[in-house]
Amino acid sequence: MTKRFSLPPLPYAMDALAPVISAQTLGFHYGKHHQTYVDMVNKLVAQTEFEDEPLEAIIMGTAGKADRVALFNNAAQAWNHNFYWQSLAPKAGSGPSGELAGKISDAFGSYDAFKKELADAATSLFGSGWAWLVADGDRLKVVKTQNADVPFTKGQVPLLTIDVWEHAYYLDYQNRRAEYVKALIDKLLCWEFAETNLHSGIQRYSAFRPATVS
Repeated sequence: MTKRFSLPPLPYAMDALAPVISAQTLGFHYGKHHQTYVDMVNKLVAQTEFEDEPLEAIIMGTAGKADRVALFNNAAQAWNHNFYWQSLAPKAGSGPSGELAGKISDAFGSYDAFKKELADAATSLFGSGWAWLVADGDRLKVVKTQNADVPFTKGQVPLLTIDVWEHAYYLDYQNRRAEYVKALIDKLLCWEFAETNLHSGIQRYSAFRPATVS
């Protein structure tokens, strides 16, 4: 089997997110769970019409197709994890600045109100999934997705995400999802990454949408 996709390197050391996320959690989450999604994409995409496509195109081409559920789930989870690692940074959490700060104030009323809405989305999601800050047209929104679903299949541009699958936090927090979410929002969100996505995301994701998707 030709391995088209590989596990990208983390943008920080394995212990750099401690104590919010321990090196043990990161080792299992990145080295086991994420690696498995990547391996499965390589297996499932072989000898299909998607075998030469980037992850985003695979996700767009398989979303909602009953005969492509396994490929969609693994491709989307590989992509979601790539995005999640970049949504975090050691000793971050100082909050957005500039244009992004203004858009957050416009959309949510204040940065504190935004943090509450993001935390509520992440803690109230039933089962496994993701909480996101997205750009939806000219407006920012907080959305949540179940399992492997990703906002750009609905025309929304992801800016940041929080993984609320249990494997993201259970070794460190057990059933205390709210504690994990609060610590991550307060201390690890990478606003430089969100700013980059705000300016480049629309062009990046629209390139993978079918012509019938507006």
